[in-house]
Amino acid sequence: MTTETLFPELLLDQTPPTQGIKYIGSKLRILPHILELARKVPAQTVLDGFSGTTRVSQAFAQKGYDVISSDVAVWSEVFGNAYLKSTGRRSDYTELIDHLNAVPPRDGWFTMHYGGHPNDGSSVQTNGLKRPWQIHNTRKLDGIREEIAQLSLDPVTESVALTSLILGLDQVDSTLGHFVSYLREWSPRSYKDLRLQVPQFVRTGGSHSVMRGDIFDILSNVSVDLAYFDPPYGSNNEKMPPSRVRYASYYHIWTSVCLFDKPDLFGKALRRQDTSDEVAASVFEDFRRAPDGQFNAVVAIEQVIRSAQSRWLILSYSSGGRATADELDAVMKRNGELVEVVEVDLKRNVMASMRWTNEWLRDAESSNREFLFLLDKQ
Repeated sequence: MTTETLFPELLLDQTPPTQGIKYIGSKLRILPHILELARKVPAQTVLDGFSGTTRVSQAFAQKGYDVISSDVAVWSEVFGNAYLKSTGRRSDYTELIDHLNAVPPRDGWFTMHYGGHPNDGSSVQTNGLKRPWQIHNTRKLDGIREEIAQLSLDPVTESVALTSLILGLDQVDSTLGHFVSYLREWSPRSYKDLRLQVPQFVRTGGSHSVMRGDIFDILSNVSVDLAYFDPPYGSNNEKMPPSRVRYASYYHIWTSVCLFDKPDLFGKALRRQDTSDEVAASVFEDFRRAPDGQFNAVVAIEQVIRSAQSRWLILSYSSGGRATADELDAVMKRNGELVEVVEVDLKRNVMASMRWTNEWLRDAESSNREFLFLLDKQ
């Protein structure tokens, strides 16, 4: 039996506000259902194992959970510090953000590599390359980032400043939401002026942690009631070559904004050298098969499930992912009891709120489907 409905108003009303950037794989639309599944188990501590922009971590924290936010990306750690570790009021940061907005523009490293001239108002070509921002905004970026470095802020305050800067840049870019290619013509928003605002964090009473590192290293040191995993699934397109752009490189500029390390760059999108396929490959995107015939990505998913020191586990799965439905179903059955499945049709914005665990396989191969699995590991 299934219940099909447009995202229930009750769930949406109970979902706390979160903030983030444009992000491939964002869980904003299914956040109400993640929280609803979590509510069904007696959990107090939660691990968000692939936290990305930390929207899921933010929501869990506001719902009263003690949250551990974890990701391999430095910019995710910065977001986590800003949204989970800030203990002051938002007004406490107003003076700092006003100061940064008043910093004079300057020509620097970001302008040299990522700033483009408006020209005739349509072309983004600068020195033969398309750019993600207009030069008036990269000059502001250069001035503000240099000032943040000079202020010697404590880690949380610096994270608030950097989060504000990234959020502001996200509002004036000329991209589709990632930085491996840029729009052919300037987007209307790119003509606007970069302006920072205090991030919309909400003080919570929980005890929260932010960790950066490989997920398997994190899992060996963390024990929680509930773990939520949304690994960066590789494409299930058999023709996808091994040299494709890796997920980690989609947001390479945010890494450069956070580290301010002026790295070596390559390619038409001027990616960081340390995001090349040879360096930044993720096992969860691995297109190859293990000796037993399983995709290496599927083997990694099972290793994550087994390594999680938690009784309860919520796993996100996209129908476009490398794992086939049958493979993933077998993995979960080997590692616990599949309690409930939520199916979301992303194209139609419709959910099946009570997808029985023996029925989900019928729709798993359809495109634009997202599944949430609640697993009891005991």
